Amino acid sequence: MMQLQQVDHIALICSDYERSKAFYTEVLGCTVVQEQYRAERDSWKCDLALNGRYLLELFSFPKPPPRPSSPEACGLRHLAFQVADLDAAISDLMARGIAVEPVRHDETRNGARFTFFKDPDGLPLELCEAAVDYTAAHTERLQGGRA
Repeated sequence: MMQLQQVDHIALICSDYERSKAFYTEVLGCTVVQEQYRAERDSWKCDLALNGRYLLELFSFPKPPPRPSSPEACGLRHLAFQVADLDAAISDLMARGIAVEPVRHDETRNGARFTFFKDPDGLPLELCEAAVDYTAAHTERLQGGRA
């Protein structure tokens, strides 16, 4: 059986490259690792890191089709980012004019608080409060046979 080690990266296609690059760097705090224009595809590719760890590939393509629906379309449902202070993160997003859903509690993760907002193309993004060790919670569920 194949042995996966971790998620290497996540690739996103955006409709407005500069707008999305600004969102992921200026709002979410990712840093540009490498950026290149691929003339044969009329496409930009930007590699982004979070806290020094390579995480996202941001692509632009001419006239990408929109998501069929949100967030229940087949395929990527959402991206989740962990934050130390959920309330502070929500305040920052709201100060930037970004709509944030009401905070909810995830009963499968010991009641951890989380919320959703959207990137410039409507991709659902989740913020999870870091107070809960999600890996330990999931490991405990798997060992207890409740997965």
